[in-house]
Amino acid sequence: MRKRVIVLFGGRSAEHEISCISARSVMESLDQDRYEVVPIGIAKDGTWRLMPAGPPVIAEGVKALPEVEPSGHELALGESTLTEAGSVDVVFPVLHGPYGEDGAVQGFLEMAGVPYVGAGVLGSALGMDKDLQKTVLRAAGIPVVDWIAVHEREWNDDREAVEARAQDLGYPLFSKPANLGSSVGIAKVESPEGLVAAVDHAFLFDSKVVLEVAVEAAREIECAVLGNEDPTASLPGEIRPSNEFYDYSAKYFDEASELIIPAELPSDVIEEIQRMAVAAFRSIEVEGMARVDFFLDGEDRLIVNELNTIPGFTSISMYPKMWEVSGLSYPELLDRLIELAIERHERARSKKTSP
Repeated sequence: MRKRVIVLFGGRSAEHEISCISARSVMESLDQDRYEVVPIGIAKDGTWRLMPAGPPVIAEGVKALPEVEPSGHELALGESTLTEAGSVDVVFPVLHGPYGEDGAVQGFLEMAGVPYVGAGVLGSALGMDKDLQKTVLRAAGIPVVDWIAVHEREWNDDREAVEARAQDLGYPLFSKPANLGSSVGIAKVESPEGLVAAVDHAFLFDSKVVLEVAVEAAREIECAVLGNEDPTASLPGEIRPSNEFYDYSAKYFDEASELIIPAELPSDVIEEIQRMAVAAFRSIEVEGMARVDFFLDGEDRLIVNELNTIPGFTSISMYPKMWEVSGLSYPELLDRLIELAIERHERARSKKTSP
């Protein structure tokens, strides 16, 4: 009997459009003999919709990104949200950014008692918040770049104090929304004169901003991790951006950036990347999947940049491509993620809920 899989996509974050692209790749690659796929799109206003034909598409040649429009059957939020779509075997959240990757949807699915792909509530929350994530990674002995966190209240009340802390951190630095991905809201700040504009821009997307030291002359290396209690790491890949750094435009519009999979690295460096990727995965209590991003600096030191618990999932995204060169095809990867979701759900169900 086929498993009924809800693919959940869209969402309220600034990464809404990227989610639609990832979800379409997932739906097209799920084995139709094994799964009945049910698409549920979350519009930018938070409305949940049972979609008639899957994630939206943009006509070929149009330089734009798709989004969930007011079509399909609107679902009432509450205990019946998922049951309105029929019986559910597993939910596959393909939601990037806040309100989807940060533990919010994961908590809803936990309350509903439904298996779901990817990290749980805690791992999702720590994976989303770049400030708290770095705090946990550093406590676990995993090297990260130096950083400071700036709250919007602090920025508004005592901007000079923040500027002084940034000066102590040193330039150049990166300004980032603490809870966002896809390089949205990120700016490289070369000098104090550029700080205000960069931080103001980042605060358009979040109420907390991370300022972190720029690692100069670094190679950008990524590694995919898969599993629950016994995770494994893929062969790493390397990104050589066409721009100064791998920003939103370079990821989704500019085809000049170079993706090298697997990365051209000595075997001992590959082994260390894999070891550190699994250690980082475990340290923030992720299960299911994560992409771990590294810097390899000019002195061949590895530094973890961040973990992404719902990485880009198009057929040409780094996460599935790294598994492909490691011997796991895209459809097989989806199968394994669904198996891991059900496995974790059954493990949780075995625990007592009362004394």
